[in-house]
Amino acid sequence: MTPDDIDGQGDGLPAPIIRAARASDLGDITAIYNHYVLDSTATYQNEPDSLEDRERWFAAHGPGHPVLVCELAGEVIGWGALSRFHPRSAYQHTVEDSLYVHYDYHRQGIGRLLLEELIRLAASAGHHSIIALISADQEPSLHLHARLGFVESGRLREVGWKFSRWLDVVYLQKHLPPKP
Repeated sequence: MTPDDIDGQGDGLPAPIIRAARASDLGDITAIYNHYVLDSTATYQNEPDSLEDRERWFAAHGPGHPVLVCELAGEVIGWGALSRFHPRSAYQHTVEDSLYVHYDYHRQGIGRLLLEELIRLAASAGHHSIIALISADQEPSLHLHARLGFVESGRLREVGWKFSRWLDVVYLQKHLPPKP
């Protein structure tokens, strides 16, 4: 299977499926994330997660803070999550999104599928706002969020230090419609 096969049209492969993550997905989620820890500024974490780290992270999520995966032909090729934005109670209606796609599947629409579903689930859960903290040098992620209605609400300059250089963080925000 190649990244060109991603659409599942006319090639006998199924289309990508977005579904709730299971504990059995944590190895794949961890592997996808750790690639970005080691090779990218998409996360400002410098040390790879262990499976135990990911298990604790997963346990902190639930219906109002879902973890999703994108599966293609039985393989997890991306994941996304909504997490608490801040532990203080007044922030309870604001969530932060995370989104990571296996590097073999970039620019195939997987990130968009995941983010669209996260937005839908956030609105269904009654959240008011989604925040994305994105490294300023991650233009594809910034553009994806902008295409789905996120607007820049702040920029923190030189707050991350990775790969021997200072990095800026862009705060993006999307307000959600009130739950009917």
